[in-house]
Amino acid sequence: MTEIQYLEGAVVLVVGVFLGYQIYRWKERARKTALLEREQNVLDAARKDAESIAREARLTANEESLRIRQETENSFAERREELCVAEKRLNQRESLINAQLESLGHQEKSVLEQHKSLQKERVALENERLELARLSEQRRQELQKLSKISEADARAMFLKEIEQQNLKDAADLSRHVLENAKCRAEEMARRIISLAIQRHAGNHTFETTTATIAIQGDEIKGRIIGREGRNIRAFEAATGITVLIDDTPNAVVLSGFDPVRREIAREAMHRLILDGRIHPTRIEEVVAKVTEEMDETIQRSGEEAVYKLGLPPMAPEVVKRLGGLRFRRSFSQNILDHSIEVAQLMAIMAAELGVDITAAKKSGLLHDIGKALNHEVEGSHALIGADLIKRHGESEDIVNAVASHHDEVPHTNVLGILVSAADAISASRPGARSETMATYIKRVEDLEQIGSSFPGVEK
Repeated sequence: MTEIQYLEGAVVLVVGVFLGYQIYRWKERARKTALLEREQNVLDAARKDAESIAREARLTANEESLRIRQETENSFAERREELCVAEKRLNQRESLINAQLESLGHQEKSVLEQHKSLQKERVALENERLELARLSEQRRQELQKLSKISEADARAMFLKEIEQQNLKDAADLSRHVLENAKCRAEEMARRIISLAIQRHAGNHTFETTTATIAIQGDEIKGRIIGREGRNIRAFEAATGITVLIDDTPNAVVLSGFDPVRREIAREAMHRLILDGRIHPTRIEEVVAKVTEEMDETIQRSGEEAVYKLGLPPMAPEVVKRLGGLRFRRSFSQNILDHSIEVAQLMAIMAAELGVDITAAKKSGLLHDIGKALNHEVEGSHALIGADLIKRHGESEDIVNAVASHHDEVPHTNVLGILVSAADAISASRPGARSETMATYIKRVEDLEQIGSSFPGVEK
């Protein structure tokens, strides 16, 4: 290889190195330029974001300041309104106080005038008293001169005369007060009783000592009777009620004086007819089940009566005895319905008199509860009923009202008198109780006698 070739290679190498260095510098400048542009872009973006954030912050600050300003103004406005209202109230109170002060001034002036007038009247009365004393002394002296009696005797005669006159005046006044009070009391009593009768409208039904059950055909009648009458004998033995079949067609009549037993027999017979299985064992089962259910029915009847009158709960034993009245009667009047009616009448009259209405209702509802115990305890129904409710925590006023409603014990409060009146009203209302045969015949005879008394009437 020649030197020229070495030189050319060296020149080419130097040129290549130079060109490579230039290319490297150009790329480095380009990279730096790109980095600068990127940094500039980042800075511009950051600047824009900062300006946007600043702008939003300013807007938020402005909105917050406006909101706070609005709230402040609203608060000031409310405060001003409250101050205005308070000021008006103060002005009204001031006006009221001024009016009261003015009224007090007038009253004080009136009191002073009345005081002066009373002073004058007192002076006049004192003068009259002195004049009366002088005249009395003059009369005493004249009487003493005329009658030749001593001063002590004259004074005694004078005092006796005054005493007799005062006694006469007092007797006349007391008689007038008693007559006036009696007239007013009778008028008030008539008004209250008539008002209670007018306001209360009770339903009245007649009850008898029999219960009738409809049957279909002779087949069921034969089942009730049983072979040689064994079913009917078993039924009568289990219930204590007489069964009458042949008297009424297509019906079975249950007769008995015990209303509870009669109701048990009616319900048992009804179930046996529906079931169709009628034999002595089945009869005993049904009667036993109905008897158990009757206790629940009695308890429920008592609770319904208490609830109907709006009274607070009573002792379970009292409620049970009260429910037992549902199946008892007095002159064909259901005693429980009668007791509820008496309680309602009591409430009306107690309201007119200003008496405790709850106590009045309780007294009316419980006044005949002793009739549920008549077969167990000796004594009148009023006294044994009072003893029953007393044992179960009723108040003395209610106990006395129940015990005294037939005047067997003295009345200690007005409730007993009201019970007596309400009891009489309920029992004597038209349709409340049925007539006995003797009373009915007597009424028909009286009508015949009245009709025969007219001229021309022969019969």
